[in-house]
Amino acid sequence: MIFHCLNRSVARLTLFEDAGDYHAFKRVIEEAHQRVSLRILDFSVMPNHWHFVVWPQTDEEVSEFFQWLTVTHCMRWHAHHNTSGTGHLYQGRFKSFPVQDDAHLFAVLRYVQRNPVRANLSERAEDWRWSSAWRRRHATPKQQKLLAAAPLRRPHKWTDLVNKPQTESELIALRHCTQRGTPFGSDQWVKNSAARLGLQPSLRPRGRPRKTT
Repeated sequence: MIFHCLNRSVARLTLFEDAGDYHAFKRVIEEAHQRVSLRILDFSVMPNHWHFVVWPQTDEEVSEFFQWLTVTHCMRWHAHHNTSGTGHLYQGRFKSFPVQDDAHLFAVLRYVQRNPVRANLSERAEDWRWSSAWRRRHATPKQQKLLAAAPLRRPHKWTDLVNKPQTESELIALRHCTQRGTPFGSDQWVKNSAARLGLQPSLRPRGRPRKTT
């Protein structure tokens, strides 16, 4: 099963202020991948958060990879900024939600790759150096080994498709999933996946249930 994973800083703290911060996190990603060979389909590192789309081969890979990634980055970040002992860097444990491996997967991959474009950090997805879109276009073959092929062949002219804006309804659905941890897919697949993974609470409306008379 494929997962979209993300984490954000506490109080919108800027995690990556300059190229040095981004390079340091890139090294943490590569070290984490050497320890846990989690298949990474796409990723995007933003100033105060990051997104990954991953395809684990075992149930433990996702938690092992991101636990080591966040703990190591937190320790090194505090050491570099002389802020050790001042508290948490991330809001908490990383968030994740499963993604159906059909057209819904392509929607999530586009969403992740378009993050810097939506944030006006780059004009095109592949121009943002701290992303898989840039790595696939500009990195060395050795650096590209960090990335895995998706279970489905990406559509023709994929980069052009990525750089086209997504519909508002699609963005709303994707943001709902990132906020609630809800599976992203067809209605029946969502129900089945939520039942399998114990995510039924994420499907319920927020707030107190209405009283019936």
